Amino acid sequence: MPINAHKTYLWKADVAASVDLFNQWFLLFAPKAYRDSRAAVTVQVEEGIHLTNDLTALTPAVLRQHPGVLQVLRMATCPPLARDRLVGLAYTSKNLVSVMEEKKAIPLRMPAATLQENLERIADVITRMLDVDIFPWITTKQHPTEEERYRASAIVADRLCGWFPIRSSATLRKSGSST
Repeated sequence: MPINAHKTYLWKADVAASVDLFNQWFLLFAPKAYRDSRAAVTVQVEEGIHLTNDLTALTPAVLRQHPGVLQVLRMATCPPLARDRLVGLAYTSKNLVSVMEEKKAIPLRMPAATLQENLERIADVITRMLDVDIFPWITTKQHPTEEERYRASAIVADRLCGWFPIRSSATLRKSGSST
């Protein structure tokens, strides 16, 4: 069948068929792929929680020694913070946050005093915004149980995995939504 680049009247049907095919695939295979991905990410989240003494000792030193934990910490807030939102709230540089998350490092050329100030602001924003519904031990000031820690880690892992199925045009019509 030839490409329909010049047959724009067919595009909506093609897009709907493509979305429906993806949704079929998603329902068949995504649950296992998602569970596998979430299991691996949950381990990373648990490590991040451990590094911060169950989120009770979030300090610039922890961020400096383990910059890769920042992505986990952003998803541990209420609401979860996008990178740009953290940059704005902490009055920090986008480069610092990006390097910490993507390279799991600290920018080499940032002056020590500037780095310390930025990490303090990041730690402060995250600490103030931690999701106490997910981490109830923060308000009770008690140590979490293994079950509480695992449950919280799984929730944050879900946020990090962020899988959402695409809704087909048929589903959109049934729900009254529009594209």
